[in-house]
Amino acid sequence: MKKKIISLLMCAAMAMGLCSCGGGSDSDSDWDYISGKGTLVVGITYYEPMNYLDENGELTGFETEFTKAVCEKLGVTPEFQVIEWSKKEMELQSRTIDAIWNGMTVIEEKRDQLAFSTRYIKNKQVVITKAENADKYTDTASMAGTSIAFEGGSAGETAITSDDTLKDCKLINCEAQKDALMEVKAGTADLGVIDYVMALASVGEGTDYSDIKIIESVELTPEEYAIGIRLEDTETLAKINGAIDELAKDGTLKVLAEKYGLSDVYALG
Repeated sequence: MKKKIISLLMCAAMAMGLCSCGGGSDSDSDWDYISGKGTLVVGITYYEPMNYLDENGELTGFETEFTKAVCEKLGVTPEFQVIEWSKKEMELQSRTIDAIWNGMTVIEEKRDQLAFSTRYIKNKQVVITKAENADKYTDTASMAGTSIAFEGGSAGETAITSDDTLKDCKLINCEAQKDALMEVKAGTADLGVIDYVMALASVGEGTDYSDIKIIESVELTPEEYAIGIRLEDTETLAKINGAIDELAKDGTLKVLAEKYGLSDVYALG
């Protein structure tokens, strides 16, 4: 009987040990956890020109190359994981990912949930519509009563719901910005609200959305992009900011911005 009890206790101890493996101990810092596994798991969505699939199905983009350059300096391997954007903070806190790195807007109200890196892109939210309808919409007042598509949990949603004229429109919550584009193209939404950076790369002549245009006269929220890190993870944040500073000083980031058509919005000089 005594042997059976000892055997059961040993099995329980082994099970507890197995459960604790892979997530790091409670005493480990986040950087210990990241460097220990040798990977930085980055939460993304497909968002041209930041992270997207090229004609060969390979992940590319400004953020993709930016991430790889930072990780090379940190001595870890980047691992890109597609996430549902509206759940990005939850993914970060649960350690499903280690960073949100996908043209993420700095929102001051989020500072109690996550830390932001050095800001590197200036951006804004813009309204898009079919070119044939563009003359109908000259300001937010003329957009009252329309249907508007946007990415759930994005700065676009915040821009719409914080505007007294727009928040009572028919709101179409999409999983990703590309879905908002598709809603407008299909005619199931009158308007879409997406990032200016994405709109520059995605709509107009020479794109798959040549019949869609930006409504230049409608001004929405200006914003900046940064990387999102766990709030308590000050060591990883400092290391990433140090790498960003080095890449800005040696011109790497400026070259990447030029490569992906972001020179006008690049924020690091």
